[in-house]
Amino acid sequence: MKKKEKKIYERPLIRPLNASISNKFGRRTEWLPLTHIDGIPVVDLINEFGSPLFVYSEKKIRDNFMMAKRAFETRYPKIQFAWSYKTCYLNAVCNVYHQMGSWAEVVSGFEYEKALQNGVPGDKIIFNGPDKSKHDLLLAMKNNTLIHIDHFDELYLLTELASSSKSKPRVAIRINMDTGVYPQWDRFGFNYENGQAWEAVNKILMNDALDLVGIHTHIGTFMMTPSAYAVATAKMTELAIQIKKKFNHIITYIDMGGGFASKNTLKGSYYAGADAVPDIGEYAEAITSALLNAGFDRNNLPFLYLETGRALVDDTGFLLGTVLANKRLADGRRATILDFGVNTLFTSFWYDHKISPAQEMGHYAEETILYGPLCMNIDVVRDAISLPPLKPGQHVVAQYVGAYNITQSMQFITFRPAVVMIDREGRSHLIRKRESLDYVQKNEILPSHLKKLNW
Repeated sequence: MKKKEKKIYERPLIRPLNASISNKFGRRTEWLPLTHIDGIPVVDLINEFGSPLFVYSEKKIRDNFMMAKRAFETRYPKIQFAWSYKTCYLNAVCNVYHQMGSWAEVVSGFEYEKALQNGVPGDKIIFNGPDKSKHDLLLAMKNNTLIHIDHFDELYLLTELASSSKSKPRVAIRINMDTGVYPQWDRFGFNYENGQAWEAVNKILMNDALDLVGIHTHIGTFMMTPSAYAVATAKMTELAIQIKKKFNHIITYIDMGGGFASKNTLKGSYYAGADAVPDIGEYAEAITSALLNAGFDRNNLPFLYLETGRALVDDTGFLLGTVLANKRLADGRRATILDFGVNTLFTSFWYDHKISPAQEMGHYAEETILYGPLCMNIDVVRDAISLPPLKPGQHVVAQYVGAYNITQSMQFITFRPAVVMIDREGRSHLIRKRESLDYVQKNEILPSHLKKLNW
């Protein structure tokens, strides 16, 4: 008779059932495995493209965009989205949004040229940001791009360029304001309460060198309070109506920017992001209701422009990684070392990312610290997470990493990983190669007197 294989002993565990939000037992545990992404096994993706590895779901990107578009278009008749390049400027990601009708929103000359190379017409690019060089402005004027003026020095420079070139660029002004959320974002644009915004409007419309077609605001980032958008929209509409009364000049669009929160969990938050973050429809209701109640003539409703990035792409991105080692810290806590750190997952500085095993595990779990591979004490991916003991060579998946991690990752100690997109038919496409030493060094120049080494 064949001898039965002895089963591995596991400690008995009483597991509280956390149905939704936090309860007296704490947050829901996070060790349920994520073994497949859009039907493809995680281990197959790692075997083919290496570890760590970013993965984007094209299907989820398109679904998120259509959900947001529907939320706004069912409430207001004139909507235009513009994809925020700083959120993720990979061409493949940007072009999914452009295929679905989204314009480009950029904040630098680098991003502006990237949008042009992606095939976005100049008149469908919104150029934001405080750092527009003379070259950038001339290029934007040539392409009939919407230029959002950030400060008076930019206004004066653009007026000078327009006067000397005898062209009339289309412009808007960025406005900051008190919406009841503090600290107030007042670094960018002209302040509403102290009269700066109205002064900028007067300078533009009295000079006639620029064509003021819109007004723009971006009240903050990861905004958890939809009512703040209602306040901001009311102030923007009041300004547009005052411009019509004084100058008989119609503002054709109001750009409410972005800042909508994703389902990530902010560090220090009592509730998980999935439970605490407002639905996209709540933002849409706050903004569009304020627009419809403002008193605009039905035939002259302004377009509503939106530049949301994080809320559309965060949950479409995954970071796959591998366990390097385990250890016990001096105080007895378990620590697991991964092959990705804060240089790759930069948003782990302010999010408690959901991180799951990529293979079936036992039911025992314990609180663990997740470290990255960097020789830096700050390289902490999660400072406390409930996970089963992971062995070297096993894999994990960090979720909700689609926003800002590509654009903010850095070549610090390790190379930046490859990026893959899974299309709607479940096929994987390499959309950015893993970096190599040749790639990192290709722009370095070694002076001739340093080429010879004397040992």
